[in-house]
Amino acid sequence: MTKQDGIVRGPHGVALLLFALVWLSCVWFGSFELNPNNATRLFGALSLVERGEATIDRYQTLTIDKAQFTHESVTHYYMDKAPGVTLMAAPVVWATNWVTGGNSYDQVIDITNPKLADFLRLRLALAVAFGAALLTAFAAVLLFDLGTGITGSPAAGLFAALGYALGSVVWGWSTTLFGHAPVAALLLIATWAIWRGTSGDREIARWRYPLMAGGALGWAVAIEFPSALGGIAIGLWALWRSREAAWPVRRRLYLIAVGTALVAVLPLAAYNQFAFGTPFMTGYQGVVGFGGMNEGLFGLTYPKPYVLWEILFGTRRGLLWVAPVLMLGALGVSRMIRAPATRDLGVLALSVILIVLAVNASYAYWDGGASVGPRHSVPAIPFLALGLAPFWASLRGMGAKVAAAALLGASMLLNLVVAATDIFAPETMVTPVWTRNFVGLFAHAKLNTLPNLYWGWQPWWGFALYLDIALPLLGLMLWWTRRADRARSE
Repeated sequence: MTKQDGIVRGPHGVALLLFALVWLSCVWFGSFELNPNNATRLFGALSLVERGEATIDRYQTLTIDKAQFTHESVTHYYMDKAPGVTLMAAPVVWATNWVTGGNSYDQVIDITNPKLADFLRLRLALAVAFGAALLTAFAAVLLFDLGTGITGSPAAGLFAALGYALGSVVWGWSTTLFGHAPVAALLLIATWAIWRGTSGDREIARWRYPLMAGGALGWAVAIEFPSALGGIAIGLWALWRSREAAWPVRRRLYLIAVGTALVAVLPLAAYNQFAFGTPFMTGYQGVVGFGGMNEGLFGLTYPKPYVLWEILFGTRRGLLWVAPVLMLGALGVSRMIRAPATRDLGVLALSVILIVLAVNASYAYWDGGASVGPRHSVPAIPFLALGLAPFWASLRGMGAKVAAAALLGASMLLNLVVAATDIFAPETMVTPVWTRNFVGLFAHAKLNTLPNLYWGWQPWWGFALYLDIALPLLGLMLWWTRRADRARSE
């Protein structure tokens, strides 16, 4: 355990182990390659790599998530998403095609073709490994550092990081090409960079923090447009945190951050220009088959109280049922707001949480279709998890700590089962985690692990191998942080 500018930092070894555990956990378990949301992004990447086009005409029958535009009596299809995740996946798809010597034109484009499924599954797995999994693992390490810094306790930081990355549906969504988990990670990365970059005179003079914050916020918008609202809150907080610095210093910080954000969002404009002939058109303007997108602004109207209740507590999509440990995080955010030293950070966390929940509750398709948990609310999870650090640090008795650790353990076990089976629960299930993930899939060994998908192992053997690797890593982290906490208290 070390100190920098008066801020306690956890052991670097724990940070490395945490990164390895989270990345491995996201990579070890797969998601369905022909889920429409996964597939449309993969198809977009394949078109860019193999034909230098944005259209997905050849694949459009395989996904309901698509946009349709007609020009001069010619109809073309495109993915109906912001392009950020597809642009991240494109280099991975190119490299995989180059190494394997294959491309999609070797495949019969038929949803029943098992060779096509294998082709897509490999590219999905590698795109996740070098995309969402990396971002989630990196963000978990930064949350460990942030939680340790605001409490002085490495154990509190680790409690928060595990609650975020493995104790919530961030884990399951980090096995997909959906944008929710990457955006959650990027918003957290920007928050850490601003917090660290304004923690002292030496830190505020360093260019890497505004560079990181601006880049993370800009790229989040390229992945999901609504992330701009959370980004505005984080930007305003950055102005507040830096208000006492001399103007020349602040000017330099703002120019770097804003300039980097603009550079990071440029690929979005470039893609739109390439695909539609103008940077100001998006795939959402041509969505096929989802009439609710015509309500308000691309499906966004106003927050509905009953939807907010369902997002938080409903048995079908409620956050409570897929990440119960986050209840403690809400209490911790309240403690942050009450404490003068962390009040600004607590207000920011609450602001981002409310913004994300309000946007989700305003959306025509708020339930996310086939989903475990409220997938559109995933970007709020790291800010709820941030509250876990002060909550843990406030516990005095061993019994209270054991109870909190048990709730975290239950959340991690629940999300292990979800990640190992299927993050895409059918829309109509009232209790999807129990009905589908536990009873329908896990109890019958219907698992998606690397060994059984690619090496021909039995599913339980692949699951057991994961535990053989993950549990020792987790145990070593717990021992190391406990030792660091004891050294701090002596």
